[in-house]
Amino acid sequence: MKVFAGNSNRHLAEAICNYLNVPLGRATVRRFADQEIFVEVQENVRGEDVFLVQSTSFPTNDHLMELLIMIDAMRRSSARRITAVLPYFGYARQDRRASGRTPISAKLVANLITEAGADRVLTLDLHAGQIQGFFDIPTDNLYAVPILTRDIKANYNLGNVMVVSPDVGGVVRARSLAKRLDCLLAIVDKRRDRPGESEVMNIIGDVNGKDCLLIDDIVDSGGTLCNAADAMLAQGAASVTAYITHGVLSGGAVTRITSSKLRELVITDSIQPTTAVQSAHNIRVLSTASLMGEAINRTSQEESVSSLFD
Repeated sequence: MKVFAGNSNRHLAEAICNYLNVPLGRATVRRFADQEIFVEVQENVRGEDVFLVQSTSFPTNDHLMELLIMIDAMRRSSARRITAVLPYFGYARQDRRASGRTPISAKLVANLITEAGADRVLTLDLHAGQIQGFFDIPTDNLYAVPILTRDIKANYNLGNVMVVSPDVGGVVRARSLAKRLDCLLAIVDKRRDRPGESEVMNIIGDVNGKDCLLIDDIVDSGGTLCNAADAMLAQGAASVTAYITHGVLSGGAVTRITSSKLRELVITDSIQPTTAVQSAHNIRVLSTASLMGEAINRTSQEESVSSLFD
């Protein structure tokens, strides 16, 4: 087994290798003067079980192209099996045709990864579970719920906690966490007028006096979280914390979060935190290295991955 990394999330790749007690594979991923990407594998991978760790986060297209070229380089170097490890799968929000004459980009990206030569995909908290079916190769979708559960149990009195889904579409994810914590569930009813903007309309559930935990897979602009926090505090919530797997945090999101009424935003390192995120007083990052590392180890040993979540 050998683990390599692109440029998108090298810190996570190194942490995964520390968990596995293996060195990070030697490869260069650089650019020519015209920004063409060049990959050179600097060690023998013939007959090896290769794992490529690469989040397709901002700049999404550059990191996706890095991944495709790395897969091709490994395939042409006679790797026995190539697993694309995507802690964050970009384009996942384009998983259906929301209106006429629009693409299903998540399927296109799945096709690109498959055609480049990947034999398996390992990812974390897909925006929609059915995206696994977009790949024509085995795909394991890991869940951050165990990581979030441990942190919540360490920091909250579970008798006063209420898990909150920020929209109807996230109820399944929120219910899974609420079941693990044995606590109540509430739902935010919102109306989105245009992409990146939302208006909280109503809170379904009694949040009065509760420590509310907003659960979602992606935080991008942060507008939904801030609006939801305001609405819950207006209905008497004791505090509002957001637990989100993927901290996209584009544009002015960090500033919006730090100036909001959120007690804290807790994200994972599926996307490498920026300097602004690391210095924010109310944003905290949890490591996914042990979860990803254990899944990689089990994949290499041909053991069950799904049993991680039993």
